[in-house]
Amino acid sequence: MKGHSIATMCIWCRCWYPCREMQTIDRSGQTPTWDAIRERLRERGMRWTPQRRLLLEVLAGQSGHITAAQVLERCRVRDADVTASTVHRTLEALEGLGLITHGHGIDGTPEYHLLPEVEHGHLYCRQCRKAWEIRGAEAAALAARFDQEIGFEVDLSHVTIVGRCGDCRVAG
Repeated sequence: MKGHSIATMCIWCRCWYPCREMQTIDRSGQTPTWDAIRERLRERGMRWTPQRRLLLEVLAGQSGHITAAQVLERCRVRDADVTASTVHRTLEALEGLGLITHGHGIDGTPEYHLLPEVEHGHLYCRQCRKAWEIRGAEAAALAARFDQEIGFEVDLSHVTIVGRCGDCRVAG
């Protein structure tokens, strides 16, 4: 890649050679968060198994929110031996490492937010089941209001507001 500052690095073995699991990163010193995951999981006493590697491949290919059940389903498409306990333990470890966070969907099911850039909450319409994120100024204003009025510090990653959207209210 002569003349470019971008190089291809394997996120699993951290080599600079083509590998089947590749991620493009900037070689200028910025390391992707997923880069040292194998070592970080081992530091937590977790073995590096083919199932965990597959789980991380599934997560690395995902953007936005995903439930543990969805992770398990996507893993089992490629390997029927992946267990729910492996998925849950690995997701818990990844959250402990700060690589993912979780919030709760309309039914209370944990939803994992992958590499969240900004903490945010959620709005859910109970009728049509659409979801929106509460971000930026809206989230800051919501958190500031609770802090100012009652001295309560809000964890936006766990804010879930359920109601009815404008379209559903108009439809009756």
